[in-house]
Amino acid sequence: MPVLNEAAGIVSCLQSLLQVPNPLEIIVVDGGSQDPTCDLVRQFPVTLCQTSGGRGKQMNRGAAIAQGDIFLFLHGDTQLPQDFAALVTETLADSQVVAGAFPLGIADSRWRFRALEKLVQWRSQLLALPYGDQAIFLRRQDFEALGGYAEIPIMEDYELMQRLRKRGKIRLTSQPVQTSARRWQRLGLWRTTWINQKMLLGYHLGIDPEILRHWYRQQIRDS
Repeated sequence: MPVLNEAAGIVSCLQSLLQVPNPLEIIVVDGGSQDPTCDLVRQFPVTLCQTSGGRGKQMNRGAAIAQGDIFLFLHGDTQLPQDFAALVTETLADSQVVAGAFPLGIADSRWRFRALEKLVQWRSQLLALPYGDQAIFLRRQDFEALGGYAEIPIMEDYELMQRLRKRGKIRLTSQPVQTSARRWQRLGLWRTTWINQKMLLGYHLGIDPEILRHWYRQQIRDS
């Protein structure tokens, strides 16, 4: 779990993971939080380590010390469904499936978020392009064969999916995650979507990821 200033939601996220009947290996990798995130994480029986250089590097750091055969990368503001472990096992039981993710659920009851969820579902299924807030999971052997996440400043999840879908099928589970609506609430649903689409365009045009990251942060600050 890569985190950065996630004090607002990290406790509920870890509490839900620790309620799973079968023990999980939970690794939290902090990217330089300036809030109480690390202090809160230390209250739980999980592994905490720290690194810098972006989310891709954080997730590679966690994978490097993990002991299991299946990796699940979870954002700190996202809650997995109760039976997520069974859903992961079921999805990866198909040898043709190289990776999986969950349908996106957004923690806001307004109808326009249901419309966004449908759009994300379409993109994830038809294009085989789930994003990081959908809790991507895959086998250790496939992750290592691809060399893990590209340690780029932004778009690391998208870049990994591009490589994974050349290797096999990417499948969604039957139950969604619930992710915080905070970014859409702060920037506005359609403005957030528009910013994301411009980021995709910039990526495919070959713009340096560092320039994209700077532009993205500027958009967030100015909103």
